[in-house]
Parts: sequence; structure tokens; C-alpha cells
Amino acid sequence: MKTRLSTLVLILAALVAVPGCGEAGARDRFMSIGTGGTGGVYYPLGGALASRLSLSDPGRQYTAEVTGGSVENVNRIRERQIDFGFVLANTVYDAYYGGDDAAQPMSGLRVMAPMYPNVTHILVRANSNIQSLSDLRGTRVSVGSAGSGTEQHSRHLLEIAGLRYDDIQVRYLSFNESASALADGAIDAAIISVGYPAAAVLEATTTGNVRLIPVSEQELETLVARYPYYTASLIPAGLYRGVTEPIPAVATMTWLVGLASLHEEVVSLVLDILEDDREALARTHEMAGRIDLNDLVDAPIPVHPTVSAWWESRRGEPLVPRAARTR
Repeated sequence: MKTRLSTLVLILAALVAVPGCGEAGARDRFMSIGTGGTGGVYYPLGGALASRLSLSDPGRQYTAEVTGGSVENVNRIRERQIDFGFVLANTVYDAYYGGDDAAQPMSGLRVMAPMYPNVTHILVRANSNIQSLSDLRGTRVSVGSAGSGTEQHSRHLLEIAGLRYDDIQVRYLSFNESASALADGAIDAAIISVGYPAAAVLEATTTGNVRLIPVSEQELETLVARYPYYTASLIPAGLYRGVTEPIPAVATMTWLVGLASLHEEVVSLVLDILEDDREALARTHEMAGRIDLNDLVDAPIPVHPTVSAWWESRRGEPLVPRAARTR
């Protein structure tokens, strides 16, 4: 009996030791990409990237997961529930250094690649008197899903307008929910940080009797002075119904991030696809056409070690990111 038991233990131990048979092996074979809601750009772009990765890497299966966005993605990377994900620069910065939504610095977080600038859209009902951020006082405002990168942006925008959550009626809605609530008159305004054109914003402006309002030059200057990962942007004329002139807005880069321990071959493959197959990704969403790996020099936190090696092999020179901004 003891001999049989010992043999069984040895067989089980051998099975666990075989690559792919234990929990670690399963994690190596099945890779998850954290994206966002279905009304934004992260999800379709993440799905296209997962498909390309699965085709190029037969030893692994890549899946794009619907999530609440940047903050959830960082937290799930921390807990090793997903392998890498799309995260706004402000969330990347706060997670690495420790900030409003990350009390403990996440020193193992690393940048894999830049994606594209996310532009903050401020939508209001077309028949309202709201013309500026300060006019949101006392109104019902969707600030994005709770804990999302959009919600972080909403807090910052309200702050520079002299407002807090106590000054508005807060609604935590996804992009699609915000579009529907605006159309139904259930809310007065919504803040949506997304690559353009965004499906939810297209829906709201086309069928929901909604318009966009600008961020003023003074508000932008104040925002960038306090939070240097924001930049000036414009929502182009003609992009959405009713937008006859460019609308001043703010933007922040989306980054693809994971842990420093992420497999080097996975990181290299992601970079190869973003460099060589960007046109294929752009057929899923035009924002993919704005991906430029040269933006790695602006990484807000350290890059994954493999990124530096990949850069030197492709560019013929060392990658020297600008110093990460400190508080």
C-alpha cells in the first residue's frame, strides 16, 4: 500500500512539474489582456491585439477581457488576475509612485508600449444652459465607471473648475450607459475619456440630442501645471454630428503595461505586432493608426527590460526615456 501511495505521489509531482500542467503552466499558456467597456476603444483594439498574438504565438492563447478600465486593470495586474492591460498615464503614474487610487506604490509595474492619446469628451444635453465646466455645479454628471481612469480625469477636471463631488450629483456610468442616460434625460452631463471617434459619443451626438463643450485655455494650463501627464488636444470638426469647429480638449496617453516579470517573448511579440502590423489593427479601429512606438521616450514610469533590448535591436541605439516625472 505504501509503495502504491509513494508511486502516486511521484506521478502527481511529475505532472505538476511538466510545463503547462500546474497553475503556473496554465498562466503561461493563457494570457489575459485587460481592456475596458464595450463602448470604448480599448475592448475592440484589445480583441484585435489578442487575435494577432494568438496567431503569432501558437503556444499561448490570448484573450481580451471586458473591465472597468485603467484602475481595475492595474489592480488586476497587481493581483495577477490579468497579465497586461490598457492603462491611462495618470493611473500608471499613480500606481507606480503611489497616489489617490494606489496607496501602496507598485514598484514592479512596467511600460510595455504606448498606444494612443485618450481625449476627454465633456457631453451635455443640447438644450441645457451648460457652457463650461463650472456650469456643472448642482447638475447630474456621469463621471465614468467607479474607479476607472475616466473617473480620475473627472475628479481632476472638476477640481480645476473649483468643484468637488459634493457640488454635483454623481453618477458612475459606463460610456454606453452615459450615452443612454443623456438621451433619456436621466443625467445632465457626462465626462468620457476615450480615443476618438468613440461609439458611445457617436451614438449620443447622433441620436441623443447631445453636444460637446470645451475646456478653456486657463483650465488647461492649471490642469497641466498640477498633473503633467495631461496635454492639450482638439476634437476635430466634423468628427461628431454638430461639431462644426474644433473643440479644445485635454488628452493623456494610454499605455500598455504589465509586471517586470512578464515573459520577454510576450513583450517582444507585442512590440513586433505594434510596429509591423499596425495597419491590421487599424482596420479594427482607426485609433490604432496613431500608435507610435517612438513615444516610448515619454514613458511615465520605467519600461520593461525587454523593451530596451527590442528598441536597441530595431532602432540601433539605446532607449533613453525622459526622466519619469516625480512629485
